[in-house]
Amino acid sequence: MPQPHAPSHLAADAIVIGAGLAGLVTAAELLEAGRSVIVLEQEPEASLGGQAWWAFGGLFLIDSPEQRRLGVRDSLELARQDWYASAGFDRDDEDLWARRWADAYLEFAAGEKRAWLHGMGVRWFPVVGWAERGGGTAMTHGNSVPRFHITWGTGPGVVAPFIARVRAAQATGRATLAFRHRVDELIVEDGAVVGARGAVLTPDPAARGAASGRGVAGEFEARATSVIVASGGIGGNHDMVRAQWPARLGTPPEHMLSGVPAHVDGRMLAISERAGGRLVNGDRMWHYVEGIENWDPVWARHGIRILPGPSSIWLDATGKRLPTPLFPGFDTLGTLEHLRKTGHDHSWFVLTQKIIEKEFALSGSEQNPDLTGKDVPLLLERIKKGAPGPVEAFKRNGADFIVADDLDELLRGMAELEPEVPFDAERARAEIVARDREMANEFTKDSQVAALRQARNFKGDKLIRVASPHRILDPAAGPLIAVRLHVLTRKSLGGLQTDLSARVLGADGAPVPGLYAAGEAAGFGGGGMHGYRSLEGTFLGSCLFSGRVAGRAAAGA
Repeated sequence: MPQPHAPSHLAADAIVIGAGLAGLVTAAELLEAGRSVIVLEQEPEASLGGQAWWAFGGLFLIDSPEQRRLGVRDSLELARQDWYASAGFDRDDEDLWARRWADAYLEFAAGEKRAWLHGMGVRWFPVVGWAERGGGTAMTHGNSVPRFHITWGTGPGVVAPFIARVRAAQATGRATLAFRHRVDELIVEDGAVVGARGAVLTPDPAARGAASGRGVAGEFEARATSVIVASGGIGGNHDMVRAQWPARLGTPPEHMLSGVPAHVDGRMLAISERAGGRLVNGDRMWHYVEGIENWDPVWARHGIRILPGPSSIWLDATGKRLPTPLFPGFDTLGTLEHLRKTGHDHSWFVLTQKIIEKEFALSGSEQNPDLTGKDVPLLLERIKKGAPGPVEAFKRNGADFIVADDLDELLRGMAELEPEVPFDAERARAEIVARDREMANEFTKDSQVAALRQARNFKGDKLIRVASPHRILDPAAGPLIAVRLHVLTRKSLGGLQTDLSARVLGADGAPVPGLYAAGEAAGFGGGGMHGYRSLEGTFLGSCLFSGRVAGRAAAGA
């Protein structure tokens, strides 16, 4: 066993805890202002970029050139209407700064966000996606128009400019990237946070996202006038997710998949609280209901989210169709709440080969090698017959996929895959047949059929996202496919409460001197700028925004 090293002592103008997107943006802004920076990161260097590296790269923009080229009329007023209807802010105290951050972020997304990123070389796929479509009235949850801008290069393409800026400063000695440095305590002197101390972990060759060891090689102490916490959320810590699970969402699942690595465990939140920071809105969280087991996992319980188009029939575990407006891609949290009240941890998509070819995308940079690698010839393969390669790989190898030539075989396979659950095959059959009868006319009482037809009025959906309406049991559209879906942990919507300068606030509402927070650790700003629900494309964007605010504020302190 290695002998502990003598404690190391580090010093700089600012310390950033966490080398994910929010931390890297914070560091880049500090460096741009001429400050020296230490970035403390528990994981090996291979994980530089954090969760953002794994992301699909969707960014929420308002009234962008990409939208306008597709005939989308967006505005700050419409986006604010959608945001507030989705957020549902209802807590005078805990939502005070969250509302202010939401307003500031909307101004950013409608203003300089695109130009700021474009100036650093970031570009976007020309077709804008329509996530979280809602399905209620204008004053309920959802995006009224498409706003999901896919970054050319996906998550790595978003992170790359900030890694480059920090690496350049590292080469000149102004930035220190201290990997395998686990913060165990924030140093508080005379009521101010002046540094951090913790353990230097033993080197570990773990690949990006894979579990790394916790052996201790030594100790460290780092000091600075500003400390910025950008350590992420709790999605990899299922015990903490269950402990904070709100009663309004039913009981927490016994079985969940992880959309983030195990080291996304929430440790720094409690450490920051002990240093005087206030945690708020911990019961607000964002987990997906379209998770599938990764057949080639990187971390424990590794799940991938299906980004579905609107055509698949969604059945609960017993074979009953989900009610309006809980269609694929419409209302993530509403669907989660409904499914948790069924008493089962899984649900089903039933679809056709024709649907999977056009409507199934998989979240994650590694699942989209064409977009991630900026490979135009590979991208053009998407318009040819057949589903994208990664989707076909899941269809062949995934434990959650059933492929059948007829409905009897499909329903039998669904029942056999979950033998402990009373699956009503005849109810499922009736749901599918009844839906198919609605396809005979251009008019219908079936809200999902009406919604998918309406979706094709949007050029982007018709071109690459929504299959032409057809009967599920049409042999020409086959084979039939069923996909078992799991709850997939992902984001914490609450966190450290911060003011509009990203300063962490204490229980008395006053800033804790020297302490800042950015990204998911701060509830993406203010301790929960999304409120109860997200409009999607907003997580990376709010890491960018809160990191920029924190870096500039700390540089000016």
